[in-house]
Amino acid sequence: MTRPAQRKPRHEHSVPWFWPMAAALELGEAELKAVEDNMRFIAEAAKIEAPPPHEWASANRVMLDLDTMRVRDFTTDGGASHLPVLIDAPYAGHSATIADFAPGQSLVETLTGNGLSRVLVTDWKAATREMRDFDIDKYLAEINVAIDDLGGRAHLVGLCQGGWMSAMYACRFPGKVASLVLAGAPIDTDAGHGPIRQLAHRMPMAAYEDMVATGKGRMLGQLMLAGWKDMHPGEQYLGKYLDLYAHIEDRNYIERTERFERWYENPIDLPGRYYLQAIRLLFKENRLAEGRFVALGKTLSLASVTCPAYLLAGQEDDITTPEQVFAASHLLGTPPDEIVSKLVPGGHIGLFMGGHTLRTAWPEIAAWIARQDRDEATGPEHDRRRGRA
Repeated sequence: MTRPAQRKPRHEHSVPWFWPMAAALELGEAELKAVEDNMRFIAEAAKIEAPPPHEWASANRVMLDLDTMRVRDFTTDGGASHLPVLIDAPYAGHSATIADFAPGQSLVETLTGNGLSRVLVTDWKAATREMRDFDIDKYLAEINVAIDDLGGRAHLVGLCQGGWMSAMYACRFPGKVASLVLAGAPIDTDAGHGPIRQLAHRMPMAAYEDMVATGKGRMLGQLMLAGWKDMHPGEQYLGKYLDLYAHIEDRNYIERTERFERWYENPIDLPGRYYLQAIRLLFKENRLAEGRFVALGKTLSLASVTCPAYLLAGQEDDITTPEQVFAASHLLGTPPDEIVSKLVPGGHIGLFMGGHTLRTAWPEIAAWIARQDRDEATGPEHDRRRGRA
């Protein structure tokens, strides 16, 4: 991709997506060549064989196989849910199996074990060359297909990137979302003063475009993985190996480490168009929070979302700071007494697969969703209050 001759970065709103290198590199225009050299090195390193991919922990079936995703159905026997619960998994460089990581570390298992029998997950596909021009509208449209096939209304649980996608969907189709859970989701990307936000102010759009050009129209998962690792280089390149050596006789520790590496070391590629839209429109220009994002032909307003909402943030999360999540409490049109905000110990990934959070926070969220589900049976007046057509 050829860089325009006079392009200058817009530093005043340059809050890029947290995925690749944003926290690893503090870039000026003069450093872009070094980045390009680094990308070539990473592309070569990507040829090294990764461990076998991580697999789903729980039994499931593929309900739909769409261009962007497979919708996996984890519905369990016993119990009845009025509406399905759709987990919108992150599409941020790693597989959706983070929602069903391992026995005892599975959000799916936690929800189904706490009274929600109809649970499904968006299993996003790695981008092929043919998918390089897929945009945000394409992903929203296929979420809409999935929810229509599920009956036209669902509880949405958005994790990380899946959170802002779920919020967009709820803006565009408010009558189809019965309740909205946003976990570690950057809704207002200008909120707070997290380390990624501060570093990312200095990263020009040209750097992202160059990375997509390196992937021939895709954002390569190996580039994103390098960025993740460089956020905490001491831990990634030395610390975890010291820990592994210290626990070499602990078979359980070895198995847990191997399982995590199968997930972590098998990143997936993203469509370049989709990725660059998110960088520019969400993280540089903050259009979703400011009511200026256009999706499927309509300008989105978070104020149009009036369903009950549950906001979950990690106290030590340096990917999506609590301020970015909790900003939704005053941007959504949901009455304040129908919004729950919960801050839990730990970082970003722990929100979705950390044992402590799954044992403490998520059973409460499951009970909260179940209450909203029961309310769905109260009749037309309730539906009108929720904005349902």
